[in-house]
Amino acid sequence: MISKPQPEEYAPQPGGYINLIRDNENVLAILEAQKEVIHQLFCNLDDERAMYAYADGKWTLKQVLGHIIDTERVFGFRAFCFARGQRELPGFEQDEYVENAGFNARNIQDLANEFKAVREANLYFFRSVTDEQQTRHGIASGNLITVRALVYATAGHVRYHVNLLKERYNLG
Repeated sequence: MISKPQPEEYAPQPGGYINLIRDNENVLAILEAQKEVIHQLFCNLDDERAMYAYADGKWTLKQVLGHIIDTERVFGFRAFCFARGQRELPGFEQDEYVENAGFNARNIQDLANEFKAVREANLYFFRSVTDEQQTRHGIASGNLITVRALVYATAGHVRYHVNLLKERYNLG
């Protein structure tokens, strides 16, 4: 079981991801459920709908899913590195990643399947994290964060975007 991190284990996040997971929730169960939720939200879209953006300059649904995948990879990699003893990693600029990824040229079903595969890989790792490893920490984007805070941020990030998908994209 991965316990909820204390506030001193991470810097404030723009979306407050960690705080989107309540104290009484099982983060691994949330991560497992989200794997199917995200897959189902996107796998049944056609490419025309997947190119929808709610306003000029906002990401398309393909780009949102691509961003979710990128962040999943980054948070999982950070947790892996810190659990293994690495102490510092660079940040990542989400807009630059999306701009350089070419998500709009990809098939939405492939993106949905990719999310599911990346999440499954992260779940295997997160389930293997020991009690001692979950409190290991490192510096990412110039801020201290523990392994367990990254696990919670991974779940909270998806929860944050599912809420935005419902509110702004009328999805779900």
